[in-house]
Amino acid sequence: MCKRVFVTGGCGFLGSHVCEYYMQKGAQVVSYDNLAKHEIERTGFAAEKARNYNWNYLKGIGVNLIKADVRNAEELLDAAAGCDYIIHTAAQPAMTISWEDPRLDITTNVIGTFNVLEAARKLKIPVACCATIHIYGNKINEGLKESKTQYIREPAGIDEKYPTLEGTLTPLHASKAAGDMYVRVYIDTYKLEAASFRLTGIYGTRQFGGEDHGWVANFSIRSVLGWPITIYGTGKQVRDIVYATDICEAFNAFYVSRKAGIYNIGGGKQTALSLLECIDIIEKVNGFRPEVQFAPERHGDLRYFICDTRKAQRELGWSPQIMPREGIEKLIAWIKDNRGIFSAKA
Repeated sequence: MCKRVFVTGGCGFLGSHVCEYYMQKGAQVVSYDNLAKHEIERTGFAAEKARNYNWNYLKGIGVNLIKADVRNAEELLDAAAGCDYIIHTAAQPAMTISWEDPRLDITTNVIGTFNVLEAARKLKIPVACCATIHIYGNKINEGLKESKTQYIREPAGIDEKYPTLEGTLTPLHASKAAGDMYVRVYIDTYKLEAASFRLTGIYGTRQFGGEDHGWVANFSIRSVLGWPITIYGTGKQVRDIVYATDICEAFNAFYVSRKAGIYNIGGGKQTALSLLECIDIIEKVNGFRPEVQFAPERHGDLRYFICDTRKAQRELGWSPQIMPREGIEKLIAWIKDNRGIFSAKA
């Protein structure tokens, strides 16, 4: 049993779920977050309300909240002292922001991850870090076939041995790949009990998704508010989406197993769907179809990814449990209960 957990980015979408998960397990939880608003300010939501929502939620369930930045190594180390496990969810996750502000991207994703790994090494505790399937690059786009509603690839699943950083790259590809590589370095050089989770399309409640990042939530929020949805490209882009609480289970599975390494963490073929198919599910949940408009594909976009999760199943004993319809229903119900934090006019 993990007694005291340190969560970077604890007030973010995924981090807040990790905090809640371990509180429910009876652990003490420390959330370490700088409350940056880079993404939320671009969404059209009530940015201040939205950014404080998870802070207030976690405060209400007893999480120890620290407002600080992962780029500050000394402050990070001091805050993590006495903890049994570090879960590193803090990140600059948006491809668009990475090319607009590459310094923010590299300092957050590379220096921040390095500081976390150093803290784990000095404190002699395990650490799990969030990478992304974007580190594989987008050469995967080549050779895809198309059905009526989605891109198709054979074999469907992509495992951890697939080449990384291929195709047209952005600063986000480089920064997240560097963080992922540093996890491997600390495993090999310092024998650190560490894991890098190459995450696919994560979604769930308390996610303030916009056009830059968090597309399932973005589509769901805009559908509830009656705002048009913009699809960049054909809409046939595919991800094996995975619900936030399933990721929490993966973090805990690593803590229990201590099998260090790199893992693709996604829903696999059973949760794979295209943007168009996601909108079909949203229509069924809401009872009406949202307005959809199309725009050109964006620089660096990845048209297809489905994780081969057999390594995580074998080494960690983990597999996702929540299917897309159930997860999207939970997300939309939460959005309907919290309309005021999305519309700046509310």
